[in-house]
Amino acid sequence: MDPVTLTTDRLLLRTVGPHDTDAVFRAVQDPDILRWTTIPSPYLPEHARSFTEQLVPDGWADGSMFTFGVFLREGEELAGMLGLTMRALGVAEVGFWTAKEHRGRGYTTEAVLTACRWAFSHASIDRIEWRAEVGNHASRAVATRAGFTHEGTQRSGLNNKGTRRDCWTASLLPSDLGLPSTAPYLPAKHP
Repeated sequence: MDPVTLTTDRLLLRTVGPHDTDAVFRAVQDPDILRWTTIPSPYLPEHARSFTEQLVPDGWADGSMFTFGVFLREGEELAGMLGLTMRALGVAEVGFWTAKEHRGRGYTTEAVLTACRWAFSHASIDRIEWRAEVGNHASRAVATRAGFTHEGTQRSGLNNKGTRRDCWTASLLPSDLGLPSTAPYLPAKHP
């Protein structure tokens, strides 16, 4: 799939490339991003180059991962990163980080909702999952504000830098945003 660009009143969501490598590298030096994400630590210039020049374009090309740089519309300053990684037929997992100086302004929630609407409407995705290590309250707040339904805690649900950790899980369905699904959904009947 060719990369797409999405816009909101405040944000520009677009693919990243070699011209964004330095901005990605600088943002990811934040200890909170390194702590709560599975990004390599220490994060070296070659990691940023590999991300912007290989991982991102390859993910778009083979449809395995749709990565958006989250930029302020005015000035195109990098505010964060968001990716939708395909996990199964019609199922993607959302992951994101926010540059330290742009936290607390609602940019990430806005970007998540924008990318999820696009995924449901144009990428044949019917379920978007969110996972975060237990204790990552900032990520959980974004998922909650974006309308994800919290589903529980997975024991040993993710591997972060060689250590298995418990994680919270949540999901978002097209119907949560008033959109149709590509496949019918038959929810379980509760007694």
